[in-house]
Amino acid sequence: MVVLAALIGFYAYWLIRRIFVFYRLKPSKWPVKIVNILLAMLVAAACVNMWSVTAVIVLHVLAISLVLDVVAFVVRRIVRKRTPGRAYGVIRKIYRCGIVQVFILAFVLIYGFMNMGHVVRTEYTVETDKDVQPYKVALITDVHYDTIQDTDILKDKIQEINGQNPDVVILGGDIVEEKTSKEKMQELFGLFGQLEATYGIYYVYGNHDRQPYTSNPTFTDEELDTAITENGITILQDSYVEIGDDLVLAGRDDAAWGNVSDRASTEEILQGVDQEKYIIVADHQPIGAEENSDQGVDLEVSGHTHAGQIWPVGILSELTGVLNYGEYQRGDCTVIVSSGFAGWGYSIRTEGNCEYVIINIEGTL
Repeated sequence: MVVLAALIGFYAYWLIRRIFVFYRLKPSKWPVKIVNILLAMLVAAACVNMWSVTAVIVLHVLAISLVLDVVAFVVRRIVRKRTPGRAYGVIRKIYRCGIVQVFILAFVLIYGFMNMGHVVRTEYTVETDKDVQPYKVALITDVHYDTIQDTDILKDKIQEINGQNPDVVILGGDIVEEKTSKEKMQELFGLFGQLEATYGIYYVYGNHDRQPYTSNPTFTDEELDTAITENGITILQDSYVEIGDDLVLAGRDDAAWGNVSDRASTEEILQGVDQEKYIIVADHQPIGAEENSDQGVDLEVSGHTHAGQIWPVGILSELTGVLNYGEYQRGDCTVIVSSGFAGWGYSIRTEGNCEYVIINIEGTL
């Protein structure tokens, strides 16, 4: 992270120097040079903590500037082959004064803020050759309640989901987090207790629900479990339930940033399950799909990634092999990864949408 911050500082130094030159501040003079260095160091320091809002804003400015620099380089190569016109001179001045970056940044931040408050329904249809009746499954993940999003949005969407008559509702983890108060946690599960599903509401833990990343948790694990179960929600923690005569829903404990040593394997959880039934595994993090496929799992549902949330994190995740967002096929197992009902950390979303998911399972019955 420090190396990246240093590289950012070097680029910021060059960018600030160019702006100084445009405004006729001579960078060769020591007072100007010192200010240039100090500003570049401030930019680098702001990016050491990538999870801060300041870092997000600074990185957006630098990313926009970098893109504009690449475009300017290409334009210069083209213009060299012909006589520059007056329009080129005007555009060049606008580009070098830094105002373009400011306008683009303002647009991106406004869009990201508005996008965070817009929750869409995303629907999938999954077909199977198994003798299973049709099921409608609602998936809600990554609410991070009362930290990022207006709580009225959730209240409206609960009624919207009820209107679609789901057979099963899965709460896929990170429903609450470290910044959620005990009162808001209890309020949330009171709201989720209003969900209506033919075969019930089921909950799996995410990496934030039990507040592991703070030394001052606002509620205990016992208080969390009580709030969940008292509202008619079943916790699935390395366990499963049978639904109807032809469906099995298993829920895995969270992998804690990829550390799977402390949780049961899919094989252990599904020991004794009739493989002729349609098997769903809910796992907060979209991992273990190959293992699930080997154990006869038909569908894995996950969240955690937020589809990147801040562009281009999602694209980079996909390039590294992470199941970032959408529908995937791993062997005989279909994997659906939700972008989440809200964001995390920042009140902006510049990549993907906030959503809840409806999955229609269609069998041969």
